[in-house]
Amino acid sequence: NGGTTASNTDGTITSTVQANTDAGFSIVTYTGTGSAATVGHGLGVAPSVVLVKSRNEANYWVMYHHNSSSTPQSNYLLLDNTGAMGTFNNYWSSSAPSSTVFGLIGGGYSHNKSSINYVAYCFAEKQGYSKFGKYVGNGNASGPFIYTGFKPAVIIHKSTTTVKNWGIITGGTFENEIDARLNPNLVAAEGTGTMVDFL
Repeated sequence: NGGTTASNTDGTITSTVQANTDAGFSIVTYTGTGSAATVGHGLGVAPSVVLVKSRNEANYWVMYHHNSSSTPQSNYLLLDNTGAMGTFNNYWSSSAPSSTVFGLIGGGYSHNKSSINYVAYCFAEKQGYSKFGKYVGNGNASGPFIYTGFKPAVIIHKSTTTVKNWGIITGGTFENEIDARLNPNLVAAEGTGTMVDFL
């Protein structure tokens, strides 16, 4: 995307990193080894979300989310899949991401297969700018209130306990109530029916 990249040797795998630490976002590319490894992300703080995708093979988008459980490195979600959250350590190492690296187990096709190239998008939470959390639905028409500290421009959501589509909701210019959504795991056009108040 035209930005400046740098070689990063913080992990056991040397990665190429483009980081905007003010925005809490980095783009990381690396080559898998097939063995347990760590990868430098360049954010300077532990990422809240990491998305990894193979660049050579057709495989899942694998997501780490810091709020998935008390041991988030044991969980994963698949961005292009409707499945509930996976709860076994099939992708990430036994340690949560640190201020310098995220960890991978060995041999994973979707994230660390030997000689395969990968891209990772890493996000760190920034007060007043980005929020990565969880909430429990209440089944009511008004729904729960989720405090972010700012009016969001985009919300991405997924049920972690049931088989459901992902949803992406973007805010309107003049209104708070939004009922249009996209589903990143589908090829469908924009749909309606998810009502959210962007406050």
